[in-house]
Formats: sequence, structure tokens, C-alpha cells
Amino acid sequence: MIALIQRVTQARVAIAGETVGEINHGLLVLLGIQHGDTPAVADKLLHKVLSYRVFADEAQRMNLNVQQAGGQLLIVSQFTLAAYTQKGLRPDFAGAAKPDVARELYDYFCAQSAARIATQTGEFAADMQVSLVNDGPVTFWLQVS
Repeated sequence: MIALIQRVTQARVAIAGETVGEINHGLLVLLGIQHGDTPAVADKLLHKVLSYRVFADEAQRMNLNVQQAGGQLLIVSQFTLAAYTQKGLRPDFAGAAKPDVARELYDYFCAQSAARIATQTGEFAADMQVSLVNDGPVTFWLQVS
């Protein structure tokens, strides 16, 4: 399972021009679910996302996690993160979880997140438009298995 996290001052996701999720200060989490991922893997990744210290403390050092910084999460499914891109000029999605499994794990990840921190989401498998103001810019690729 992969999370591309971006520290943001604001982020929103819209479908057909209508906002379905929006946060101010926090993390935009683009979530890629791979073949073989499980709820245990999702729990491990969520722990890492919530614990990852990417927000500045009083000394302007990245020492605070999103909860300590009083932030929120905006979680958006993005199967393209699971693409194999080492060869050729077209991505190979064989490593991505099947849609029914991915939807179940995305819903699980979002529910577990919402139980711990203020969370907004996109809509699984929808054609979404994501906008953000990346703070820093700060972006990290987190992957667990």
C-alpha cells in the first residue's frame, strides 16, 4: 500500500464541479492500493501517515505529526500510484489491487482514519479534480507491505 502525502495549507477534491471533500491545514493523502494489501497493511500505513513528523515545531524543525500540528486529512484513492513504470512508455497496472478489493480497503482506511482524526475523502473510482496548496513544498512517498 502506498501513500503519497503532501503537507498542505488547503486542499479540495471535486466531482463535476462540486466539492466533495476539503481541508485547510493538514495532509493530502493520495492512496494507492496494491495486489496483496490487507487491513493489517492499511493499519500499518495509517499509523505511519498519522505519526510521520512533517510539520514544524517552535524551532521550525519537522518534529510534529499531523495530529500534534492540529491538522486534518484529505484521502483520495489513486490507483495510478501502483503502476509499474520501469519499462516502456505506458504504465502497467498489474500490481494494483482489483477494484472490489481496493474499494473495500480504501473504505477501511478512511473509516479507521476518521476514528482518529478529522478526515475528508474523495469518492472511490470517480473522475475527481484535486486542487491543493502544497506547504513547503513538502511531499513524501510512504510505502508499507
